[in-house]
Amino acid sequence: MKDIFARELKGHNILAVERFRDETRWMIEFSVKKPESTYGVPGDEMRLFLTEEDYRKALQSQHRNEIKIKRYARIIEGHILDFKPHKRHRHS
Repeated sequence: MKDIFARELKGHNILAVERFRDETRWMIEFSVKKPESTYGVPGDEMRLFLTEEDYRKALQSQHRNEIKIKRYARIIEGHILDFKPHKRHRHS
């Protein structure tokens, strides 16, 4: 398996400025499933650094089957913590 941080994904680069913003709390890696998704087109593999509010919106998009979150991590002061595969339960 390739190093998770070395993979080429659309969206935010692993060292994107969004990662280091004070309000950033989550990183998600996901695939786009539906054309009406605000995140991209079906088949796109994406990485985004998100605020709490944007993370909730991403969870809602997943609930509508627009995206599928594959991995997620908490972000604190730009540090990626607890990088995990996505599970079906809700994160908080």
